[in-house]
Amino acid sequence: MTSVRIAGVGMIPFCKPGKHQPYRVMAAKAIKLALADAGLEAKWIQQAYGAYIYGDSTSAQHAFYDVCQSGIPIINVNNNCSSGSTALFLARQAVLSGQVECALAFGFEEMQPGALGSHWQDRESPFERLDPVLQQFNAPQGPIALRAFGAAGRHYMDKYHVGADIFAKVAEKSRRHAINNPYSMFSTPLTYQQVLDDKVIYDNYLTRLMACPPTCGAAAVIVCSEAFARQHGLSSQVKILAQAMATDTELSWQDPIYAVGKGMSQQAAQQVYEDAGVSPNDIDVIELHDCFTPNEVITYEALGLCPEGGAAQFIADGDNTYGGRYVIGPSGGLMSKGHPIGATGLAQCTELTWHLRGQAGHRQVDNAKLALQHNVGLGGAVVVTLYGV
Repeated sequence: MTSVRIAGVGMIPFCKPGKHQPYRVMAAKAIKLALADAGLEAKWIQQAYGAYIYGDSTSAQHAFYDVCQSGIPIINVNNNCSSGSTALFLARQAVLSGQVECALAFGFEEMQPGALGSHWQDRESPFERLDPVLQQFNAPQGPIALRAFGAAGRHYMDKYHVGADIFAKVAEKSRRHAINNPYSMFSTPLTYQQVLDDKVIYDNYLTRLMACPPTCGAAAVIVCSEAFARQHGLSSQVKILAQAMATDTELSWQDPIYAVGKGMSQQAAQQVYEDAGVSPNDIDVIELHDCFTPNEVITYEALGLCPEGGAAQFIADGDNTYGGRYVIGPSGGLMSKGHPIGATGLAQCTELTWHLRGQAGHRQVDNAKLALQHNVGLGGAVVVTLYGV
């Protein structure tokens, strides 16, 4: 078997903490939407992988039981911000292995207001490995994600002699895309000057509008074998053509840009391009992990979309939006749509599937044939996935 099919996708609109339903309800809704999209009954799912990072053990079972209690294996997945794509990675592997013909990946999150933090103060944190590199580059203190991505952005500016305006222009682009997305939490237009003038939250340059908000929500994806799709008459033209996961190397602890995932993103993307026999120039539409706009800029280069140090020109030329070389973040990305951690990777998959099917409405990328997804988590792991029709 050379490819796995996307049988069905589903997601619910994301919302601010305090305005959400229980994770069990959100997840069940997303799963039912994916089942309806596929035209399948829950009984056909043979394995399920549920992604989240804030919650008790077996929360995935608790959510899935509202849909079906068929006794299938259900695996709980926590891989930080790449949890949703990790669930998809595992579901795809299960189908590729021949162990099952139809698997479900779903993700959900109930988040709290404010910056991300640890709930485990009585033991070592995996983020302790970040401290030496952040200290070496004189990163101010702050919440770990803000500190890591803020330091990466500062180092990028110093290294390539660019200003914070490039990060503001990315935020403006993302919000402009979100205007056409009914699933996006934020849809009011922004100017890059508004982004620059907003409240500074880190290191005298990173503003609140350069950081994604804490969000609650859920998304689900059903994958199946080609034989299963034929047997059940599924109109599942979207395929996962290649997928790769990578984790940190020693370089991650020597440079803030690599500490937030540049190296492992490069490694995973290169493997995907080689496995699929494509180059970055072949890609039409991209959803990447823009939890902070500095990370979107860093990821342009990590995915090979522009040369090293070439992001400023790439942005100035409009090559990250409609009419340019790529449409990046047509959903509005994490910056506008929101980032309910367990759901994020599966929401990205859902968005790209809609584009490849021609179902993305006013934000549709014309004649989209190849779509690339990038989902990274500190600590760390990245999953890069290529979809095609």
